[in-house]
Amino acid sequence: MKLATYQDGSRDGQLVVVSEDLEMAHFVSECAHTLKQLLEDWNFIYPQLQDLSQSLNQGKARHAFPFNPQMCMAPLPRTYQRLGFNAYAEQAGEGLGPIQLPSDALLGPRRELSSEDVELGLDFEAQLSVITSDVAKGTEAEEAVQCIRLVMLTNCVHLRKLEDASRGAWGQGQIARAYFSPVAVTPDELGASWSGGRLDGVLHLVMNGKKVGLLDTGAFMHQGFGELIAQAAKTRDLSAGTVIGSGAIVNASLDAQGQTEWPNGFSSLAQKRQMESLAQTAPSTEFLNAGDGFKMEFKSKSGQSVFGAIEQQVLSLDAQVA
Repeated sequence: MKLATYQDGSRDGQLVVVSEDLEMAHFVSECAHTLKQLLEDWNFIYPQLQDLSQSLNQGKARHAFPFNPQMCMAPLPRTYQRLGFNAYAEQAGEGLGPIQLPSDALLGPRRELSSEDVELGLDFEAQLSVITSDVAKGTEAEEAVQCIRLVMLTNCVHLRKLEDASRGAWGQGQIARAYFSPVAVTPDELGASWSGGRLDGVLHLVMNGKKVGLLDTGAFMHQGFGELIAQAAKTRDLSAGTVIGSGAIVNASLDAQGQTEWPNGFSSLAQKRQMESLAQTAPSTEFLNAGDGFKMEFKSKSGQSVFGAIEQQVLSLDAQVA
């Protein structure tokens, strides 16, 4: 099943079911107004939505309407907890994680970025995220996979210069906003692309009309989401609606000479600058500037868009005022 949240003037929005091809949608109102309500009473409400989803995909839902990503908030606009990991790090424990991240205001796929942050090294970063059910303390990885309710694409925005200035400023360097795909998808909907808590497909990332990355999301993931959830639940329970982030999608490997290669491009400008720094004395790629735009979209091996696209632009201050 594919789910989205439409803007309706409230903080939590209106839950909608979306067709497999992302063409049509249908409001959910009688059994669950919001995704939060669904997550908290999943076993009772979800079977009712399956009937609606089936009718929608068969073209039989009477009150269906064309799906419009412009109307989307984040699938889950706010929640109790969001944790970040570094699942693509070659060594477990390398980098930071689990890190407690802001979760009170998660944003949708078409929200613009502000040029106010350009001087601080404004950067996008493509990640995957999952939303969990209740997870008991001590749950092992194999069982934790079964606690995954939904999968999403995520853009975590960073202020790289602030991060580089002080490790202690990492929490400030990551803007208190994360942006999510129009649609969140249940694992069963992903079919063969989902296995062992890993999503197998290609992340397409384009900036200003030019390809930045065609990233393999599965083969380079060293820790699946089951392992990440188990780490998070090692000493505590997790509430339904907890968002677990993979960290930056990285496709890096070592060549025969022990040099780092980036065969499929990059999920952030910071990654590209890292490659340039290794190849030359200083990076030549700039961080985001006013007027820059980018698009990130996950596609299955068959080429189908799964979550819809995150498309954002950095607006100048004049444009924001206008």
